[in-house]
Amino acid sequence: MISLWDTRGTEVVKALAAERRSAGGVTSGMALSLIVVVDEAQVHEAEAAATIAAAAHPCRLLIVVRTDIDRPQSRLDAEIVVGGRLGPCEAIVMRMWGRLALHAESVVMPLLVPDVPVVTWWHMPAPDRIATDYLGVVADRRITDAAQSGDPTAALRARAADYAPGDTDLIWTRITPWRTLVAGALDARPTAISAARIVAPAADPTAMVMGGWLGARLGITPTLEHTDAAPRMRSVELSCPNGDVLRLVRDGDSAQFTRTGEADQQLPLVRRPLGDELAEELRRLDADQVYADALTAMSGARGLDVRPAHRVHVWHDPVGAGAAG
Repeated sequence: MISLWDTRGTEVVKALAAERRSAGGVTSGMALSLIVVVDEAQVHEAEAAATIAAAAHPCRLLIVVRTDIDRPQSRLDAEIVVGGRLGPCEAIVMRMWGRLALHAESVVMPLLVPDVPVVTWWHMPAPDRIATDYLGVVADRRITDAAQSGDPTAALRARAADYAPGDTDLIWTRITPWRTLVAGALDARPTAISAARIVAPAADPTAMVMGGWLGARLGITPTLEHTDAAPRMRSVELSCPNGDVLRLVRDGDSAQFTRTGEADQQLPLVRRPLGDELAEELRRLDADQVYADALTAMSGARGLDVRPAHRVHVWHDPVGAGAAG
């Protein structure tokens, strides 16, 4: 491990090359470059998740910690780890203060692995318009997390308004177990569905995306019912034209599946670690059409699938905007 204090981007590049030589260098096995944008308070959580994901997807991990952009003097501290505490990857943790934090790409771009995809993950509230963040524009795939926002519902709608092919959100990833169970139930005995009801807390954004997915796939408008009896999405109920009902009800780390005229079943519904969710999204580097369809049904936004995948950077100075206000 190499630690550089109050350094420059060129020194980070040189130190990484030196550390790679001493560790044997593994760039030829890199599948992608993963940029993580995070606040100082959540660095350890982001590192733990990225370490899990990197075990499944060999990558160069570039963690950008933006701190105190109002600070009059810029500063860069960097920690370089090759095959160490952050798993089998090349990792650089960069803490940026002052105006440098608004121009993180000046340090990050020379560190990207040549000729491999770039993924950017915000483990913090993402910009309303990703085009205002160069680290998002340069990426082939962009991972946000509406749950990090103070208003996840508004954040999801912002993601729909700003969507470009290659975007995804970890709220979508978190309903993968639910989608798997629902799809499995319908595949086991195909049947028409005429209505759907989702029971979840009012503040749980997964219910909105689940409703969007059901609406897009089944051509219906699901009903959302709020409850204070559970901290997360509680149940999904599907009604058939003949009166039969299919119901999945969360019970701890499992779900009880009931279907009219059949015996109840207990199915696994385990909440996964953040690193497993991130690893799932790194499995695909193309546009997620099913996610786009769910966003369309959830928000009413149209034409998401025909928007250009290539983003154009739009410079936005949050310091200047604040001063103007």
